[in-house]
Amino acid sequence: MSSAPRTARGRATRDRILDSALKVFGEVGYHDASIVRITEGAGVAMGTFYLYFEGKLQVFNELVEDLNRRMRHRMTQAIAAAPNRLEAERAGFRAFFEFTTEVPQLYRIIRQAEFVSPEAMHLHYGRIVDGYRKALAAASDAGEIAPVDPEVTAWALMGIGEIIGMRWILWQEGSDGAPPIPDDVFEHTLDFITRALRPDKE
Repeated sequence: MSSAPRTARGRATRDRILDSALKVFGEVGYHDASIVRITEGAGVAMGTFYLYFEGKLQVFNELVEDLNRRMRHRMTQAIAAAPNRLEAERAGFRAFFEFTTEVPQLYRIIRQAEFVSPEAMHLHYGRIVDGYRKALAAASDAGEIAPVDPEVTAWALMGIGEIIGMRWILWQEGSDGAPPIPDDVFEHTLDFITRALRPDKE
């Protein structure tokens, strides 16, 4: 059985393993990845790996959870000062695209999870949509956005963010890493969302 690290040094070691797993799974995919390759990238011994993870599937699952936590934290911080829901959407989408520019492997790993670990994929999307649905429901009730079905709207907005990011971030990734989303693409995306959500539309 793996165990959670109890010291700062242990947490740092575990984080190095997760960082290496991110690179390896992102580059070669789950099935071609190996624990040897992950440990080499992290600069740790095989025995050290097994202090923290039971095997390849567990490190994959915990990587999905770690990415999800980091992404949601980034977005939560970004929208904290937004004066209304439409501004929160702008800040949240900006934070999401910035995160996926920094970590474009997120797209590949979540798509792999559909086949490798459906439970991890469901956890990823479920945690996002749960908070999103509640925020949209509150904004709709307060008249900040149009009356909407909050769950359908949450899934639709997540889909927009994911596909736009894949097209203009992941698919444009080169030797220098992923590019930031173009300003005009971001503005057209947010204009579309604002038109769909604004409460005064005809």
